[in-house]
Amino acid sequence: MKRLIDEFRHGWHATSQPSPLFNAVFAALCLTLASAARWGFVQIRPDLFFTPYVPAVFFASALGGLRVGIATAIAGGALGVLLNFDSTAADPARVALLAVYLTVCGLTIWGVVHYRAILAQQRRISKRLVEEEEYRKLVVDELQHRLKNKTSTIHAVLRQVLHGQPQVWTNIDHRLRSLSATDDLISRADGSGCDIRDLLLSELGPYGHVRFTLNGEPLFLPAKLAVSLAFVFHELATNAGKYGAFAAANGMLQVTWRLSDDRLTLTWDETEGPAVGTIGPAGFGTKLLKAALRPFDGKTDIAYLKTGIHCTMECRLPEA
Repeated sequence: MKRLIDEFRHGWHATSQPSPLFNAVFAALCLTLASAARWGFVQIRPDLFFTPYVPAVFFASALGGLRVGIATAIAGGALGVLLNFDSTAADPARVALLAVYLTVCGLTIWGVVHYRAILAQQRRISKRLVEEEEYRKLVVDELQHRLKNKTSTIHAVLRQVLHGQPQVWTNIDHRLRSLSATDDLISRADGSGCDIRDLLLSELGPYGHVRFTLNGEPLFLPAKLAVSLAFVFHELATNAGKYGAFAAANGMLQVTWRLSDDRLTLTWDETEGPAVGTIGPAGFGTKLLKAALRPFDGKTDIAYLKTGIHCTMECRLPEA
């Protein structure tokens, strides 16, 4: 019984074609029920010769497809002409009704078959997209694994080369650790998202926890937004380490965020950094900052103040 139910379900959902025997039995059952319904209607309306067979054609076509639908339509037409439940004999009017019945059945079969074709195509597309997504995840995981190995190798080589220059090594070590921690967090966030505080700590932690303050309520970031913000934070932190607050002995950074309805506002405020010189044309980093949040109906404003960079980011928080 379970096998029959599964066969019916797969055929109805157009995932597989039922066996010819199953189709024949189902079509015969539909015709039998239609004939029984016709017998009941005869007690009220004796001229309903073909109407009860239209639903039978619909269900047989939906399960078995074009050929089964056509065969059921022909059989229903034959039953409507030859089968009588009263003394009414076949006449030219019944033949005219047969033509109307066959036309309606043809349109019904065409609609059902067309719908089954669209459904099958959608299933093929969905299957291909799932396979492509699985392949993408496999490639990304492999690239992340190789990137981690390369980062570890570079870290070990530089540590050995700069063994006699501890000050230089300390500066490079912070940046390498920051880059590695952010890469790890991005790889995890790409699948499930992460908390905004964890994202900031992974990026800013290597520069020293006394150099920055984080203000805001716990906030979970969906995967796509977390990845975009990780790129933004890494770019801002790298800039702070080269030219901003983290490049000065007394430099400080304050990051604040707040959520109002579904709008997230973040403020990146650097103080006590080196004096900001002449600002040249926008480079790749600046373009990245301004474009990263556009998919989330967001924007980024950067102001180069005397005390340091002041960056305000605003975007829509998508549903997790």
